[in-house]
Amino acid sequence: MADEALFLLLHNEMVSGVYKSAEQGEVENGRCITKLENMGFRVGQGLIERFTKDTARFKDELGIMKFICKDFWTTVFKKQIDNLRTNHQGIYVLQDNKFRLLTQMSAGKQYLEHASKYLAFTCGLIRGGLSNLGIKSIVTAEVSSMPACKFQVMIQKL
Repeated sequence: MADEALFLLLHNEMVSGVYKSAEQGEVENGRCITKLENMGFRVGQGLIERFTKDTARFKDELGIMKFICKDFWTTVFKKQIDNLRTNHQGIYVLQDNKFRLLTQMSAGKQYLEHASKYLAFTCGLIRGGLSNLGIKSIVTAEVSSMPACKFQVMIQKL
């Protein structure tokens, strides 16, 4: 439980620190999201290396996505993704109905505009993990009601 609290505090401080530097004129506001996503990308790469060192090779893209939704998500966020959907053409939607990094915020709509700040790191985390498994992707996040969110993963074919 203590490690979860530390992770939440660290994440909040990362977001706060990046946006404070933007207020001081060092970084544009749009670049803050990119900076957070790049941090998540590097962390995702490292975590996937650790988590998959003793696992068998994945058969296909869907097997990799199931691993991300079950094992990877459980290790990082202490629960599995609630729903995984695909169109079988390279687009996956991962839905988390009670996303840990958003539960600290109000369930009302007043903080909805700030949600993207707190999802950028996780988008990078997913993208970095997939990258190390040989899948190039674009990951976006969407929040319609707090603390539920959807991550859309678009696989880029080479």
